[in-house]
Amino acid sequence: MFGAVSWLVTVASGWVVNLTLAGRGLALAFFALVGLSLLSQRVAQRLTSPLVALGNQLNDASSRQRGWIGSLLAGLAVGLLWAPCAGPVLGAILSLGFVHPGQATTGGLLLAYGSGGALMLFLLGWCGAALIARLRRGQAFGERLRRLAGGAMLASVALIASGGDRYLQSAGGLSQALEQRLAARLPQPEQKTSLQPIAAPQPSSAMPSLAGGSAWINSPALTPERLKGKVVLVDFWTRECINCQHTLPYVRDWANKYRAAGLVVIGVHTPEYPWERSLPLLRHAVKDWRITYPVVADNEYAIWNAFGNQYWPAHYIFDARGQLRYTAFGEGDYARQEQVIQQLLQESKA
Repeated sequence: MFGAVSWLVTVASGWVVNLTLAGRGLALAFFALVGLSLLSQRVAQRLTSPLVALGNQLNDASSRQRGWIGSLLAGLAVGLLWAPCAGPVLGAILSLGFVHPGQATTGGLLLAYGSGGALMLFLLGWCGAALIARLRRGQAFGERLRRLAGGAMLASVALIASGGDRYLQSAGGLSQALEQRLAARLPQPEQKTSLQPIAAPQPSSAMPSLAGGSAWINSPALTPERLKGKVVLVDFWTRECINCQHTLPYVRDWANKYRAAGLVVIGVHTPEYPWERSLPLLRHAVKDWRITYPVVADNEYAIWNAFGNQYWPAHYIFDARGQLRYTAFGEGDYARQEQVIQQLLQESKA
């Protein structure tokens, strides 16, 4: 029974990953269709005409019913008849949920949208014709704004489909400064290997096992034994992590700058979300971001657990004897990390 359940979980996990990737593509296509409907009234009318027809039927049925059933049918009719106005914007918000699942932003947008819609319906019912006459005065401006939003939406689809949104997200800003302050206040994770002072190495804190990865990129599988004599930087990251994208240029620079001096950088890609488990997409990201150092796909969290890690990104720096000498979690601390690398490289030649 246990074996059967484990097999079902494994199969379901792969199915969810594939479904999520397909859903992202469908969401982008739907996003583009919504953008076209904002740009063109003809497209919008063709998309919403079935809903409007159904709304008219429900409205007629509500007039023949009394009590709460009639009110319910009337409410459903209003929702469907509202589709030509609400549909494109609502579709855009729902598309965001598919393109970036799991984000609270989508829920907040839906709540704000629903609240605004309910407020306007209340004002229309309360103020009646006077409010409608005033709203019609701004109809021309609303149409221009609608087309502008449609163009922006189509541009967003092109940006997301091409992967350009990652480059916008990778730019540092206020969130980086706030996150660094927050990380400084949080307790540091307990390491399964104790940290040795940078100035006084101790015969302990050996590098944990690197076994358990599902695939290695840019290198055959590495072990702590094979890395003896090398200064090693182990970088835990995941491709959708904005903070990891911020630290990546520094890690990549160190790998290229100190490779000849004896530094080995290993990127341990431990996925945070199911769709990050895709090995083809990981290979594409490694190529796209010009990563030339070894990267291991840690889909089962084997290396993550061996290190006792808790954060993305997380850097573990080992000396040439394989002893842990420095750690850094989150963004920042780049100058100090490079100093540690330089010092350990000098030690290795002594």
